[in-house]
Amino acid sequence: MYNHDSEILFPSRVIPELREMRDKTWQKLVDKVISQEPTELDHLAFVLMMVRLDGCTSCNADSFRAMRGCTHCAIQNVRRFRESDEELIEMFKQARQDLMQTFENGKNPANNEATE
Repeated sequence: MYNHDSEILFPSRVIPELREMRDKTWQKLVDKVISQEPTELDHLAFVLMMVRLDGCTSCNADSFRAMRGCTHCAIQNVRRFRESDEELIEMFKQARQDLMQTFENGKNPANNEATE
């Protein structure tokens, strides 16, 4: 039974569903990210952070996680994260820094081509 909520990597459409999972620091970050275009740095960094937190790269269509769907998986992982909201913010900052380094090195992750 395939869940139509499953995608290859964490989908941006799930971000608003995560807002109420944590305290005010987290909520402010979610509010900031959902107000941005999907191509803006902070939005991309949030998606990357969630890909890492949810383990999206090891998920496949036949896995239990995929069968339950991306929304459920993301909510469960944010809810079960035992560290503080500040630690989640640090994970976001690390993802943001990783993306900035990628961009500075001349790589455009959107199309895997070097920028000139």
